[in-house]
Amino acid sequence: MRSELSLCVISLFYATSPLAAEPSALPLATAQAMVDKNVAGEVSCLIEPSIEVNVGSPADGTLDVVNVDRGDIVNRGQLLAKLDSAVQVAAANVQEAKAAYGARKYKRNVDLQKQQLISSQELDEIATEQRLSELEFKERREQVMLRSIFSPIRGVIVDRYRNRGDLVKQEKIFRIAQLDPLHVETVVPATFFGRIHLDQNYEVLPQLVGGKQKARVATIDRVIDAASATFRVRLLLSNPNFELPPGQRCRINFSTNGNDP
Repeated sequence: MRSELSLCVISLFYATSPLAAEPSALPLATAQAMVDKNVAGEVSCLIEPSIEVNVGSPADGTLDVVNVDRGDIVNRGQLLAKLDSAVQVAAANVQEAKAAYGARKYKRNVDLQKQQLISSQELDEIATEQRLSELEFKERREQVMLRSIFSPIRGVIVDRYRNRGDLVKQEKIFRIAQLDPLHVETVVPATFFGRIHLDQNYEVLPQLVGGKQKARVATIDRVIDAASATFRVRLLLSNPNFELPPGQRCRINFSTNGNDP
C-alpha cells in the first residue's frame, strides 16, 4: 500500500512539473541563441543587405524603356526605365515657347516704359505673366522628369516586376538591394552585455562563400530580452566588389577581444 502511494505521488509530481510540459515554440533566432550558449562566445549570424528599396514611378503610364534586369549591378542615379512621355514633352515644348515669347515681350515693354509710353502697372502685369509662364514651363519639365526612373542607391536588381509595354499606375517596378556594406545580424547571450562595444572589429566566418571577414559593430541593443536572456547586435561588413552574397548564415566568436578599427 505504501509503495503504491509513493508511485501515485511521483506520477502526480511529473504530471504537474514544468519539465513534463511540451516545449513551446520559440523564435528561430532566440532558439539558436540559446543553443549557442553552449559554445563559449561563438554565435550564429545572418548576412543581409544593408538596404532594400522598392523603386517605381509616381506617375501613371506605359513603360517605354527598361534598361536593367534581375541580377544587374546599378549605380546611384542610373536610369533604370522610362515611361512614355511624348505628350508631356510636347506640352513642355509649348510652354517653353510661351515663356520665351513672354521674355521678349517684357524686354520690348521695358524700353517703352522708359519712354513713358506705357505705365508702370502695365509693365508689372507683363512681367508677372512672363514669370508665370517660366514657372509653368518648369512644372511641365518636372512632370517629364518624373517619368524617368533612376536608382536611388548602388546595388543589385533583386526583382523586376514589370516589362516594356506594361501599364503602371504608381506601383513598384524594381526591388534593389544595397550590398556594400552588408549587415551581419546576430543574437548574443546576455553574459556578453557590456563586453561588446561599438566600432570594435570581429571575425565573421560565412557558411557558404568567402573566408574569414572583418566586420565592425554598428548597433547594440540597449535592452536584454528577458525570456531568452539575449540581446541583438548588428555589424557592418565591407563588400565593395559584391563578392559576398547576402542570405547566407555565418559564425562570430565574441569570446576574443574586439580589435579597434
